[in-house]
Amino acid sequence: MKIYIYSINYWPEETGIGAFTTTRAEYLASVGHDVTVFTTFPYYPEWKVRSGYKGRLFSTEERNGVRVIRSYAYVPERVSSLKRVIHEASFIISSFLRSLGSKRPDLLYVVSPPLGLGASVQFMRLRWRVPYLFEVEDLQPDAAADLNMLPRFVLKAMYRVELMAYRNASKVATLTGGMRERIVEKGIRLESVVLFEPRADESLKDISPGEAKRFRERFNLGDKFIVSHSGNIGIKQGLEVILDTAKLIQFDDSIVFLIVGDGAAKKSIQMRAEQLNLKNVLFLPLLETQDFRGLLGATDIAIVTQKKTVSDIVFPSKTVTYLVAGCPVVASVNERSELARTIAESGAGLVVSPEDPGKLLEGIRNLRSQDLESCRLKAREYALNRWSGARVLGFLNRTVNQCRKENVALESKTAHEECDW
Repeated sequence: MKIYIYSINYWPEETGIGAFTTTRAEYLASVGHDVTVFTTFPYYPEWKVRSGYKGRLFSTEERNGVRVIRSYAYVPERVSSLKRVIHEASFIISSFLRSLGSKRPDLLYVVSPPLGLGASVQFMRLRWRVPYLFEVEDLQPDAAADLNMLPRFVLKAMYRVELMAYRNASKVATLTGGMRERIVEKGIRLESVVLFEPRADESLKDISPGEAKRFRERFNLGDKFIVSHSGNIGIKQGLEVILDTAKLIQFDDSIVFLIVGDGAAKKSIQMRAEQLNLKNVLFLPLLETQDFRGLLGATDIAIVTQKKTVSDIVFPSKTVTYLVAGCPVVASVNERSELARTIAESGAGLVVSPEDPGKLLEGIRNLRSQDLESCRLKAREYALNRWSGARVLGFLNRTVNQCRKENVALESKTAHEECDW
């Protein structure tokens, strides 16, 4: 089957949507599909186009059986709501234009955000008369409304585009049961909404003590108790709570907080750490694979944080990584969130109230006093059962084939009805 995938994020991005889409595209290619990805130049989570791609308007390359067609997108140095809208719009337009000269595919596979791809795909599906699969990684209008990021008239327009994208899709896919429920509540049939859960990187289950030791030595961490947060440093994460927690325990030399990664809010978080004169907080950049494995192996407790207003609309991909690597987790999140349910089900850690440094510190101390090795074993077992590659990628392929079969059946029925008439 000839499949066109539209995703603003793709390899070599290693976090978030880019990692998910790359895994899925390469898997589909490996099982015999002809896969082309329309994307832009890698920029996330640093919000800076990577060297080797700067100054280019378009390019075409191939990796692991997938043809990758890149087109320009505006990437702001400082991210704001307006600039993010312009950023997404520029990709929607450029990817649409690059599609115009392409041959007819059998299926369109659209990854949102950006939600606006739900509008451009309407033209493409009508032009080529093909079905599309709409994958929702983030309920963008709900998140913007919860965080009060956009004017009301913009939100109304987004909700209209969202509903159009859902209703015309052959299937709508999303990450969690909570997100699925939200989509169904918007008027979409339950049987039309499927779960594309993230795949666990099973190589992380075998991180050696030597890798952890080398990480500690490289960053002069000695035998300190390491509490880490890694991944995107953005607004939704609410990382200020980590700094406030570190402030409460700043005179305890046995513990260090690591904030690893990059993102739109990193500079402001670093400035606040400097203002609080925190000596027990260390910032590290995005790490290469070997150092990242060492970080996971050396981490005593991993932290996942979210704003109070975030509930079922976000499921951080770092959760899967932490659990498959056997990291005990303290989740400072809304208790109604999918993330909270996952931590509770897995037995991998504790859930505490979001944006509350006192509660976060209490959770760290409580988990530290427990049998961390038991948490590690439970975390790995849960991750390998729920997010195994065989299960989640096999379901992806069956869904893709089903979308195509349903469309063929519909075309056959339509042709038969026209003949009868």
